[in-house]
This record gives sequence, C-alpha cells and structure tokens, in this order.
Amino acid sequence: MDTDKVNKVERILGIYTKLLNGYTLNKIQEAQDYGVDVRTIQRDIDDIRNFVYMDSGGVESVDYCREEKGYYLKHIYKAKFTNSEVLAICKIILDSRAFTKKEMYEMLEKLVECCVPRSNHGLVKKLIGNEKLHYIELQHKTVFIGTMWKIGQAINHCQYIEIDYEKRKGKEMVKRRLKPVAIMFSEYYFYLTAFIDDEETQQYFDVLNDSFPTIYRMDRIKKLKVLDAQFAPLKNRFEEGEFRKRVQFMYGGKLQRVKFEYSGESIEAVLDRIPTAKILKKENGIYTISAEVFGKGIDMWLRSQGDLVKVLTTNGMNSI
Repeated sequence: MDTDKVNKVERILGIYTKLLNGYTLNKIQEAQDYGVDVRTIQRDIDDIRNFVYMDSGGVESVDYCREEKGYYLKHIYKAKFTNSEVLAICKIILDSRAFTKKEMYEMLEKLVECCVPRSNHGLVKKLIGNEKLHYIELQHKTVFIGTMWKIGQAINHCQYIEIDYEKRKGKEMVKRRLKPVAIMFSEYYFYLTAFIDDEETQQYFDVLNDSFPTIYRMDRIKKLKVLDAQFAPLKNRFEEGEFRKRVQFMYGGKLQRVKFEYSGESIEAVLDRIPTAKILKKENGIYTISAEVFGKGIDMWLRSQGDLVKVLTTNGMNSI
C-alpha cells in the first residue's frame, strides 16, 4: 500500500479514537502532531463527521466547540452519562457501603473509565479520592453480586430457589424453598423479597398467607440453588415499588395503618422517610399523620423519634 495512504489511514483512525475517548481536538495542534497542514486535518475531520453521522443514523455528530476551540463527538440523544452524573453516582455508591473494598474500587474505576471523557478522569478521581481512600467496608465482607444476578434471572423466569440462610439471631442456618419476586436495597444492604413455598415453615411466621412476602439479606444467603421448577406468576403482580414505600428498615410483616402525632421541626423528613404518610391536620404546630406500612420496622422508627412522636392507633389491613 502507498505510504501516503497508510499515513492517512493511521491519522484518521488516531483522530477518530481521540474523539471516541472524549477529547476535544484542535486542528492546528493535530496538524503539528501529524506533520501535515491544517487543511489536511480539516478534510480528515469532515470525512469522520460524514462517517459518524451515517454510521450512527444521525444519533452522533462531530461538532465544533467555540469555547474550547476544537472538535468533539456529540451524542445527540445523550447516550452517555455527563461528568456531573458520574460524580453523583460515584458518591451514592460510596455512601451506600454495600460492597467490599475490592468491589467498590473496581466499580468506581470502571464508571470513570467508561463514562467520563479522558480529559476529566483526573478531576473526577480527585473529587472522590478522599472518600475512596477512607472507605470502610461492612463487617460481613461477603461478595454476593454473582448470587444476586442468579436470583434476578430466577425472578425473571419465575423459577423456584432454595437457599441456606444464616438467621440474624444466633447465626442459625435454615433452608428455605422460595418464590423470589424482587431484589431491593436499603440501609447498606441488598435484600431478596420472596414468598415461602413450604407450609411447614410458614407456621413459624406471623403471616401465613401469600399476601405478604418475607425478606432475606443477600449477604446472609450462604448457598443458593435455582430450581428447574417454575411457579405460576402471581395473580396480582408483586409491585416492589409499592412494597418499598410501605416497609421500614426492611422488616416484613402484615400491612397496617398507623396514626400518630408529630411535633418536630422537619415534617419533610417524616414524609421522605415514610412515602405513604399523609397529613390529616396541623394544629398548634403538631401534625396528625396517617400511613400504610408493612411489618414492625415502623415501630423502630417511631421509638427513635422519642417525645416528638405520639402513636394514636395501629390497625391491621387486608393486602394491597
């Protein structure tokens, strides 16, 4: 192949790679780097622009940025995260403390490498560097992402699962056959929400009917087996979003309505903490609030508020 053609191919591929990696290219600088005139670089950019537009079906384009005086690859439909979005996600993941230190470091590295333009890698890494350095993993130190993915597949295919589960008290190991319906996250931990399929086991629980699921912390699942047997989809599809609004600290149990008075300064904090809460009235700075909640977790929250909360009534309800 002609040397000039080889040089042109290598030059265009080099420029295109820089654009893909998020760089903003100044054609004068590129001309100096490749030892060609500016008009040659302009033709290269025009060729790349035409190729990108046709190959992406108009979703991407090569545009000129006047502020940075260079060309960049623009995603018209914003298929990638912005720098600020990646920074926010990194901060949330760090604050969750949901993963081991090794897992956390790997996730953050991949997020920055894949989603942030190379020109901003250093800045994003600097902004999360201190939290990353002082990151403290949870005491269980369990890697469970693989287990969580298998459970997700079982949920999708309505497959029964069997688990060996370490209970909170006394670390007793129990075996459960379950209908998995959702994976949820709360207060540092991932949870499996499922319905028990063993009638003999159900007798040990407060709730005996299929209207109310049981909850299992993902890191305490010591052994998982996805069974070939499938269960029929629930008559009323389990809505994890609705369940999540009504459960506190991931303590399962019966659906109930609680009514209480709140005399604190931040009613917003109460409404954020309990999404189903409704203000019935406000009198002399005291709010009367009603909410639908699952289980006993709400009791923990109410007690934690001390004299700011006075419980008026709690009533059991039918399934939502």
